[in-house]
Amino acid sequence: MAEVDSHEGEQDLEKKIEETRQRFKNELLQDSTDKYDCRDVEKLQKDDALVEGYLAWRLNVVDDALKMIDESFQWRKEFGVNDVSESTIPKWMFETGAVYLHGYDKEGNKLFWFKVKLHVKDAKTILDKKKYVAFWLERYAKKEPGMPLTVVFDMAESGLSNIDMDFVKYIINCFKVYYPKFLSKMIIVDMPWIMNAAWKIVKSWLGPEAISKLKFASKAEVHSFIDMEYLPPHMGGTDSFKYSYPPLPDDDFQTPICDNGPIVSEDETESKECEVERKDSLESSFNSEVVAKPKKVNFLEDSLRSEENDRLDTSARSKGARKPMTTFKGPLLDVSPAEELSFGSGETEKKSLIILSNVTKNQVAFKVRTTAPEKYRVKPSSSCCEPGASVEIVVSLHGGSQASPQDRFLVMAAEMDNAGSQELAQFWKEVPKAKVMEHRLRCHVLEGAKPAVSLLKESPMETEASGQQEINTTQLMRLAACNSRMEQKLNTCLWVQKVLIGLVLVLMVLNLLCLYLLGTAQRTS
Repeated sequence: MAEVDSHEGEQDLEKKIEETRQRFKNELLQDSTDKYDCRDVEKLQKDDALVEGYLAWRLNVVDDALKMIDESFQWRKEFGVNDVSESTIPKWMFETGAVYLHGYDKEGNKLFWFKVKLHVKDAKTILDKKKYVAFWLERYAKKEPGMPLTVVFDMAESGLSNIDMDFVKYIINCFKVYYPKFLSKMIIVDMPWIMNAAWKIVKSWLGPEAISKLKFASKAEVHSFIDMEYLPPHMGGTDSFKYSYPPLPDDDFQTPICDNGPIVSEDETESKECEVERKDSLESSFNSEVVAKPKKVNFLEDSLRSEENDRLDTSARSKGARKPMTTFKGPLLDVSPAEELSFGSGETEKKSLIILSNVTKNQVAFKVRTTAPEKYRVKPSSSCCEPGASVEIVVSLHGGSQASPQDRFLVMAAEMDNAGSQELAQFWKEVPKAKVMEHRLRCHVLEGAKPAVSLLKESPMETEASGQQEINTTQLMRLAACNSRMEQKLNTCLWVQKVLIGLVLVLMVLNLLCLYLLGTAQRTS
């Protein structure tokens, strides 16, 4: 029954998407062909996820989604968003460090930082500042399609002179209209009480669909959203990151990084590990792969030599690996899973499988990179895939490492013309970046996962009871935390109310005093 409902839901969504496209073409495009950027129009006609995003943000009401698309596309053309680049933004804006991407929250969402104290209201530069924000959002949307952002307003050492309501409204519109379903949450950290009135206005701009995403936090509370490793020291964190430009601080896949395991330059440590790992059994060696020095690979000779070995050990490597259930349809390769690799704490949950399927008529070279090479082993991390064939890649946790939602994987692929004579290392050096397909995967950590053996020993009644107990405990903890936050906010509101009442009384006394002095002066004259 659930499968039938799911199928009907998918069919209904497909109809909504098609209706949205058709009405956009008939009702909005016919007015003027110059109203929108043709690249945005073309993407709307081809990208189901884009249309689905607008529909979901407007609760699947086609009329509301069309209004949002119209406003968003007009903004994109007005600001030239498709052509905005690092070279089109004044260099001094990058150098200030007022806006940048860095780190992740506890849910694995990228952090978009706004250092409020570095912003000064200036009508002459407001347009450049708006383009600057658009640059970061568009850059991230291309690198991490479909991945939400967490916005952090760092209000330490800021005051009323730093509040630019027009700029704040623009930022909110970016997430409310221009980039649907892009906002995970908006965290306001260490807000001075004097700015409460301003943020009440801001909350009214967010609207009911986004108001739940607004979080106010003190220095002591912000760690409930962001781990210490991504919080700066003035927020009580341990992140030693200091913004500087260039380069841009948002590329998770910059050096130091390795395709498969720790960096080779760690000679002494690696040599000791290699000695130990050579003595391990065949099964454990797949989880603790020895890192060899990079070597050149000739596809004509080496791929034929390794194919037989790969066929023999693929089943052994993938044994116990979590099979992917979703698929991303790419121009060169179909990638399964579509979005995330799942890992747990049990021994049977330390492997995940990536399946790459070649959808072209040519040979496709691929490689897999990770932001945490010290944790994961990828087998194979770099090779090629024949036309119409599939390759299974096993990603396993190394030793006692634990997966984290902040960990990322990058699948890179490029079509090869003269595959027989090309060397793999040389090919990746020469291939133009425009011809490289990139697809990113995040990590999903299975909470409270138990090994399969222990689950089999437990009776269904025991499992259900313990699960219910865990849910109840979690709900109670969340409720207690919520009550605590509400109590703190209520106390703050009461204090502010007392201050405002005191100010009103002072103003009334001053007003009466002025009237008295004015009357005395008139009588004297």
